[in-house]
Amino acid sequence: MAVLNAPADAWVARSLAAVWHPCTQMQHHETVPLIAVSHGRGPWLVDHAGKRYLDAISSWWVNLFGHANPRINAELKDQLDKLEHAMLAGFTHEPVVQLSEQLSALTGGVLGHAFYASDGASAVEIALKMSFHYWRNCGASAKQEFVCLQGSYHGETIGALAVTDVALFKDAYGPLVKNAHVVATPDARQAGAGETAADVALRAAADLERLLQERAGRVAAVIVEPLVQCAAGMAMHDPLYLQRVRALCDAHGVHLIADEIAVGCGRTGSFFACEQAAIWPDFLCLSKGISGGYLPLSLVLTREEIYQAFYDADVRRGFLHSHSYTGNPLACRAALATLAIFREDDVLARNAAKAARLRTLLAPLAGHARVRHFRQCGTIFAFDAVEPDAGRAASFARRFFAAATEHELLMRPIGRSVYLMPPYVLSDEELVHLAERTLRSFEQVL
Repeated sequence: MAVLNAPADAWVARSLAAVWHPCTQMQHHETVPLIAVSHGRGPWLVDHAGKRYLDAISSWWVNLFGHANPRINAELKDQLDKLEHAMLAGFTHEPVVQLSEQLSALTGGVLGHAFYASDGASAVEIALKMSFHYWRNCGASAKQEFVCLQGSYHGETIGALAVTDVALFKDAYGPLVKNAHVVATPDARQAGAGETAADVALRAAADLERLLQERAGRVAAVIVEPLVQCAAGMAMHDPLYLQRVRALCDAHGVHLIADEIAVGCGRTGSFFACEQAAIWPDFLCLSKGISGGYLPLSLVLTREEIYQAFYDADVRRGFLHSHSYTGNPLACRAALATLAIFREDDVLARNAAKAARLRTLLAPLAGHARVRHFRQCGTIFAFDAVEPDAGRAASFARRFFAAATEHELLMRPIGRSVYLMPPYVLSDEELVHLAERTLRSFEQVL
């Protein structure tokens, strides 16, 4: 067996031979080499050659408080000596109880029941199945349809693909998927002359209202990513849209599923994105940052009314869904450590100050002649690159990724949409580094 400090090129070669990497056309790595990561510290990843990269996208939006965070590490080390895992069917344990109680408290008790899984797509599957099964248990078995937004992304399992509207991920599996209804996106970039983001939100809500009227008695739930449709290129919308969707769901007897897998845990400026619209959904999906980026963990929070519809002597009325690692104690302990940092460090207030500073530092990009739709929501920043040549536009994301790594940044654009979603622990010096190197990378690619 090879030692862990083997040369980086050896690890890259072995990875290309043995590892099928996610969301990747493997042939591209013939020209774009893999980066062999040695270790991480704070917001930095370091390769085997000692070169560092500022993790500007939080390793796919999961790492909130830096790599090798000593406080989360200490909690996990303590938990390792107590309980690494136990099945959650017929058993329970302290970390999962505490985590469920604390998350419920963050919703004011409105969402008082937590069901656990391992990843975001699984949480979406759970919410879809719960909604469908709820209506069946309530005698409304005709409610079997779901609604998603144009450009929506909710995961890549079969059920999650049904409410995903990204052709690249979905088309190959079309025969396997029961498609949802797709309604207009409230993406503020669609505003016409003289229109505001609120105008776009109202227009999109009117499209949803039309559909709910047409499919009366058949729609089980509407699923949205509150405030930011991330995989759609960080498409941001006015909170008014969520208020209108909540009202429409109430009026038509339809569940609202909030996919806060990427936008929860403080990303948009509040702990839950829904808070900015002063609404609560019927199902709220969390994953990614909830464990601080340490361990796979996802969950669905839901209401007492929904829980009670499954509470019965008849096992067939129960929610018979499970994952082997449901409520894993180590993952729950990491999540508890994450919530503790939020409380003890006044993270939301600190994030607001850092986001304001970063916006100032990014002013040269915001005013750049080749930038359109510079936008921000909480700690998420994005802009769209103007690339007139179609051939170069198609390769923009790969070229930007390569340029960014030269400038000590880990960034991964979505098409021509460049975004920043860094960990919450950047110092002022690191904020300056991030802004200056993003501009350099962009100009190099142009």
